[in-house]
Formats: sequence, C-alpha cells, structure tokens
Amino acid sequence: MPSSKFPLCRMIGPCSLLLLAIGSLGQAPPKVTSQLKNELGMEFVSIAPGEFMMGCSDGDALCNADESPRHRVQITKGFEIGKFEINQAQWMALMHDNPSSQQGSNLPVETISKLDAQAFVAKLNELHDGYHYRLPTEAEWEYAARAGGNITTPEKLDDVAWYAANSDDETHPVGLKKPNAWGLFDMLGNVREWVSDLYSATYYSQAPTADPSGPSPEQYARSGPGRGGGPPAGRGGPGPTTPPARPTLPPDATPQQQIDALRQEVTQLREEVQQLREQLGGAPPFAFGGPGRGGPQPFGPGPGAPGGGPIQSGFGGPGRGGLQALGSPTAGPAVVGAGGELYDPLDGLPTGLPVVRGGGWDQSAKFQRVSVRYTYYGPTLRVSDIGLRVVRVK
Repeated sequence: MPSSKFPLCRMIGPCSLLLLAIGSLGQAPPKVTSQLKNELGMEFVSIAPGEFMMGCSDGDALCNADESPRHRVQITKGFEIGKFEINQAQWMALMHDNPSSQQGSNLPVETISKLDAQAFVAKLNELHDGYHYRLPTEAEWEYAARAGGNITTPEKLDDVAWYAANSDDETHPVGLKKPNAWGLFDMLGNVREWVSDLYSATYYSQAPTADPSGPSPEQYARSGPGRGGGPPAGRGGPGPTTPPARPTLPPDATPQQQIDALRQEVTQLREEVQQLREQLGGAPPFAFGGPGRGGPQPFGPGPGAPGGGPIQSGFGGPGRGGLQALGSPTAGPAVVGAGGELYDPLDGLPTGLPVVRGGGWDQSAKFQRVSVRYTYYGPTLRVSDIGLRVVRVK
C-alpha cells in the first residue's frame, strides 16, 4: 500500500518501521469499511481489537504523574469511532439548540458539559438504528489516537492539528487537517473531547489490562478521585500537581458558583490535613461535618437530579462531593444513582470528576500530546474548547 495512505509514515520514517512497531504489539492496522454512516451523516471508522502501550511515551519529559505508569492495554472488542468530531449541524439535528461559542454548521460543537454530551448520546440511541452509541473510554480514545504508533506528538503538528500557533484563536471546520494513520481527523487539535471515564490520578497503577474503563461509580463514591497526579482544570492544560487555587469568581457569581468555590477550598484543606496526619504517624481519623455528611444517604431530587430542575454550570471543587471522612473513609463523597450516575448528597447535583482527552485550538504545542489527561471540577462545567466524538457498537 503506498505510504501516502499512512500520514504518520511521512512523519516518523519508512512505513516498514511503523509496520514493524505495530507488529511488535501483536496488531495490524484495523480494517476500515467504507460508507460507515448513520442517518445524520455521521461517519465512522471501524477499529479492530488489539493492544498498545498506554500512558507516558518513552522519552516524553512533559508527562504528568497521572500519565504513569506506562502500561499495556488490550482492546478485546472492535468498535466504530467517529471519523470526525461531532459538528454543530449534527448536534442541532438532535438537540435543537447550539451552545457553541463559535458557530458554523461544520464547526465542532463545543461549550458542552459531559452531561450535555451524554444527553446527545442518549438521543442517538433513540434512533434505534441497530447500534449502541456511547462516549469512548479513555483507553479506546488513546488506542485510536495512537493508531498503532508510539509517538507523543507528531513531528509536523501543523499537518494534523489546530492549536494556538495556527488556529487564529478559533475552532475550524472538522476534517481540514490530515488524518492519523487510521483515518481519524482532529484527534490532537481542534476541540478536546469528553470520554466516559471518571478521573483517578492513580488509576493507571491499578487498571486492568483488558478493556479498562476507569473507576466504577461505586469505587469512585467510596474513594473519590485520588490525590495528586493530574493537571488542574482549565483551558491552559497541565500545570502543577498541587491543588489549584480558588477560582476568581465574577462579580455576578451565582450562589451555586460561590458554594462550589468554597467546596474547592475545603477539598484543599482536607488534603493538607491528611498530609499532616500522615506525617504525624496516623492520628485518629475524623470527618468534617460529622457522620452522614459525605456518605451515601437518601435525598430528594434537586437541580440536575432526575426529575429536578435545570443543571447549573459552575466552578466547583474537585469532585464537588460531600465532606467525607479522612484516612480510610467508610462514607464516600457521592451517591450512586440507579443508572450509575453520581450525585452530591448535599444538594442533589451531578458530581464526579470527568476526563477530557485530545488537544484544543487554544493550547500551545506542548499540550498537543496523545497521552495527556485533563480533568474538570464536575460534569456540568462547559468551556469553549471541549466537544465530543462518539463510539458505536453492534
């Protein structure tokens, strides 16, 4: 097959070297079936099962702690993933609105929360076209983004990604740049993309080899997102691993935004107290707020809960969860709903740290890395460089 069919070959050397690297992982390039479209015109690429090395690539000095350890992952079931990011025309066809900051029918939809993305996926499943639609897992996303290779950032980033140096501070129509070796566009730069996993800074050290999908809601509710590791929330990308400072609230901040900012401060204080306890050799654990404040308990529908009012976006502290016990808590920071959703027991709002992958139009080149992970303060937050790409399976 001519090397022109494999853009990465031109970036990293002869195709024989790329195919040799793929063979060393026990996988071949996936078979791509033509005309994989649904009734909305969404195009998909068929990805075959295989395995790859996930996380910090060898020699990458920019890795954050939560990108390690590098570990082998097996994708045991094939899937189809969107050839392009969801554009605004496709979003409007199902959702009948357009939340995007920069508008155009073939621009990627953005300024959507993870809950918004999940609502779009639910609408897709109402098509009843014989497929089940969902967000990709982190592992599926990185497997597809790496496309059989082991590079962190393409040598010619401008060929495949929109980012701060070439985007003119705006999004661009999907599919204008070159695709990766498996025919997927904009994986490393246009908008970043929601994935299905909940965030844990230490998940890579305990993830299963086969089909990892992040901490389960029950596990997350017991232990929360973990301490340290990941980059803080925000459009600027990875930063220090210390807890982020309290966000600067606008003068017209809503009461919920003020509450969320205070929760972030409480979370930081809780981590500092925990560190002091460890230094003192394990003082008796205690809980902020007394028993029941942070653990699973009955609560009525609140804003954002099933049957409740509209969801508010806000800054939110990590996890936006209740004030759980320190040490080895018996009560977690969230309540698990009937469908696996996480809710804050204090106000009934959705909670849990979501994960975003890929590169954004407003980020510098050093953040356009295939292994970088981003996390946000809650599933209701919306920013203008995050959109989505979907997976479908039979």
